[in-house]
Amino acid sequence: MPGNLADRFFSYIYKAKFENHRRIFRQDESVSQKPYKKITNMKNYSAKEIKNIVLIGAPGTGKTTLAEAMAYEGKVIDRRGSIETNNTLSDNTDIEHEYKRSIYSTILFTEFMDRKLNIIDCPGSDDFCGNLFSAFKVGDVGVFLFNAQNGWEVGSEIQARYARLLKKPVIGVINQLDADKANFEAAFESIKAASRVKPVLVQYPVNQGAGFDSFIDVLMMKMYRFKDHDGHREELEIPAEEMERAQALNKELVEMAAEHDEALMELYFDKGTLTQDDIRAGLKIGVSHREVMPIFCTSGKWDIGTKRLMEFIINVAPGPLKAPAFLSTEGEEIPADEAAPAVAFVFKSQIEQHIGEITYFRVIRGKITEGTELVNTRTGNKEKLSQLFAVAGKNRIKVTELSAGDIGCTVKLKGTRTNDTLSAAAAPVTIEPIVFPEPRYRAAIKCKEQSDEEKLGKILNDAKFEDPTILVEYSKELKQTIIQGQGEHHLNILRSRIEKENKLSYEYIAPKIPYRETITKVAQADYRHKKQSGGAGQFGEVHMIIEPYYDGIAEPKNYKVPGKGDMVVNVKTKEEYDLAWGGKLQFYSAIVGGAIDARFMPAILKGIMEKMDEGPLTGSYARDIRVVIYDGKMHPVDSNEISFKLAARNAFKEAFRNAGPKIMEPIYNVEVLTPSEYMGAVMSDLQNRRAMIAGMESDKGFDRLNALVPLAELYRYSTTLSSLTSGSATYTMKFSSYEQVPADVQEKLLKAYTDTDED
Repeated sequence: MPGNLADRFFSYIYKAKFENHRRIFRQDESVSQKPYKKITNMKNYSAKEIKNIVLIGAPGTGKTTLAEAMAYEGKVIDRRGSIETNNTLSDNTDIEHEYKRSIYSTILFTEFMDRKLNIIDCPGSDDFCGNLFSAFKVGDVGVFLFNAQNGWEVGSEIQARYARLLKKPVIGVINQLDADKANFEAAFESIKAASRVKPVLVQYPVNQGAGFDSFIDVLMMKMYRFKDHDGHREELEIPAEEMERAQALNKELVEMAAEHDEALMELYFDKGTLTQDDIRAGLKIGVSHREVMPIFCTSGKWDIGTKRLMEFIINVAPGPLKAPAFLSTEGEEIPADEAAPAVAFVFKSQIEQHIGEITYFRVIRGKITEGTELVNTRTGNKEKLSQLFAVAGKNRIKVTELSAGDIGCTVKLKGTRTNDTLSAAAAPVTIEPIVFPEPRYRAAIKCKEQSDEEKLGKILNDAKFEDPTILVEYSKELKQTIIQGQGEHHLNILRSRIEKENKLSYEYIAPKIPYRETITKVAQADYRHKKQSGGAGQFGEVHMIIEPYYDGIAEPKNYKVPGKGDMVVNVKTKEEYDLAWGGKLQFYSAIVGGAIDARFMPAILKGIMEKMDEGPLTGSYARDIRVVIYDGKMHPVDSNEISFKLAARNAFKEAFRNAGPKIMEPIYNVEVLTPSEYMGAVMSDLQNRRAMIAGMESDKGFDRLNALVPLAELYRYSTTLSSLTSGSATYTMKFSSYEQVPADVQEKLLKAYTDTDED
C-alpha cells in the first residue's frame, strides 16, 4: 500500500480500541498493570507437540476465565487476571471492558507437559458467531463449557449446532461449580437430554457451591482436593462413601471406550476391564468421531480442575496429525507434513494503530521461518513474513519458526486478509475458505453530518477487513447505504466503536425494501414523441405489446389485445436478457415495411430498460416481461435515437400500467429456536408479521419453528424476539423467493410513490 494511502487508512481506523496494544512488543511492563511473564527463547514445537482447541459455550459460562487459568497453569502469566479488573488475556479491548463480555475471539497459547496448547476463546453471543466459524476452521476440537447453574441453554444448542455443522469433536466442561446455585447433576442431565453427542462423566464434584474444592476423577480413580485458589491440588484415595458411585461410573467409561474399537472390546470381554491407557485410546477414537463428549468439572475462577482438563486434552484430544486434513479448493487433502512446501491459512485479520495489519494464520503444512516468502494465491502477490509471533492475547512473543499445525501471527503484509492462503510458489495450494453464516439483520445508515458520509464509508469498509460477517454496500436501487450483520447488537457494537474511536456519529434507520414489479396480462400501447423547437425537431413513434414472461412460454404469434382485437405479429429478431436483479426481459422486433429503421431498435430497447430499472409502480426494478415492437413511425429528418428512446419508455410505462401490474416482495425463510414455554408468543408475533408458518417441531426441550416472512416485517425482529423470550431464543433467515404483496399493501405502496419520470 503506498505511503499516502496507508496514512489515510490508519488515520481513520480504530484509534482507541487498541490503545492497550500500543506497547505490544515491550515485555517490561509492570506486573501490577498486566500479569504477563516475560518469555524468551521459546521452544519451536512440531506437529505432534501441538493441540489446537476452541473454547465455546453460551454467554456467561466462564470461557475467558478458564482460558486465563490455562495460561496461568502453563506459566504464560504470573498471576490470573479477572473480567472485573479488566486485565485478562482475552476480552482485552475497551469495548469488551465496558460490556464485561467477549465480543471478539482471542488467540492465546500455553505450554504444558512439554506441549503447546493453542487456545481460541470465542464469544458466546450468537451476534458474534463469525468468530466461532473462523476459530473452528483452524481449531481441531471444541472445549464446550456449561454453567453449572443453567446446564444446557439455548446458547449451548446454537453452538452445538455450529460444531455439528463444522464436524468438530467436543469435550464438555461443567464450569462455575463454585456458584451458590451450582447443580452438577441437573446440569449433566440437561446435557444428556439435549446433546446429540453422547456425554460420559469423567469427573463429578464431591461438594459444590461456595465451598467447592474437590472432585472425583473416575478415569484416574482418584479424588483431587484443592488447597488454595492457585490450582495446587492433592491427590487422594476415593472415600469409602463415594466408592460405589465411582466404580459404577468407571464401568460406564470403560464400556464406552470399548465400544469404539474392536480390539478394546475383545480385551474388555477377556479381562472384564481396561487400563487407563486403554480407556484413553477408546475415548480418543470416540471423541474424534464425534460420538462421545467426556464431561469434566471445573471452577475457572478458582483454578480448580484446570490442570486435569489440560492433561486430558494433551493425552486424548486430536492434534494436527490425527485431525481431518485440510482440503484445497480442488478437494485435495493437505496433511500436516512438516517436510512439504509451506502452506498457511489466514483465519483472522486485525488492524492496530502504529502497527498496521496483523495477520493470524495456521500453518497447514511445512515450516515457516522468519523471512519466508510465500505467495497469496488470491492476489498473486508475494508476501514476506519478516516477523513471526506466538500469540497470548494482547501479548505476542517472537519466534523463529512455526511448524505444520501451529498457530501464530505476522505483521505488515500487503493486502492479505481473512480466508487467504499463503503458499510456497513452487507448490501453490489454495485452502478451502471459511463459509460464514448468512446475515440476519439489515439496516440503512444515516450520518448526522452529511459531510461524514465519505469518511464513514471508508471506516465501514475497513471494518469488514476485521469482521467478514459485516456486509456494507450502497444500493443504487434503494439509494441507501445498507449494512448487514448477525444481529442488532452486532451492529450497535460496531457503531459504538466508531463513534468513540473516530468521533463520528451516525444512526441506523429502517432500510427500504427491494420490491419487484411485474405484470399479469397482455397489454398494448402506442406513444408518439414529438418536439419542435425552431430548428431540427424530435420525432419517434412506437407501438408495442407486452405480456408476462415465464419459463417455457411459446413464441409470440397471435394476441387478443383489449381495444385492438386479434393481432398477428411476425417476429424478425429476438433478444433475451438475464436481468441483474433477477428475472428476464425478452425483446422482439416484429416491424414490417420499414416503419422503424433497424438502427433505432437499440434506442427503443434502452428506453424500455431504463423504465425497467425504475419501475412505473414504485420505482423498483421490473422483471419477467416480454416486449414485442410491432409498428411505429419515423420522420426522415427529425427522428433520432433520443426520440425513439423516449417514445419506447413512455409506451412501456403506459402498457405496463394496463397489464395487471403487481408488486412483488422478498420473502425470507425464518427458523426460530426457542425454549418451549415461549413458543406461543413467538408464533403469535410472527403471524402479526404476515408470516406463513411452514412447520414446527420439538427437539429436546426446544422448539423449532419455520416460517416464510416478508422482509418488510423483519426490521428489528431480533430485538422483539429477545424481548419476547427474555433473550433465550435465536433465529436464522435466508432469502426464499419473491411473492406478490397483498392488495392492501400494494395500494399503500402505490399511494406512497410519486413518479418523477419526464420526457
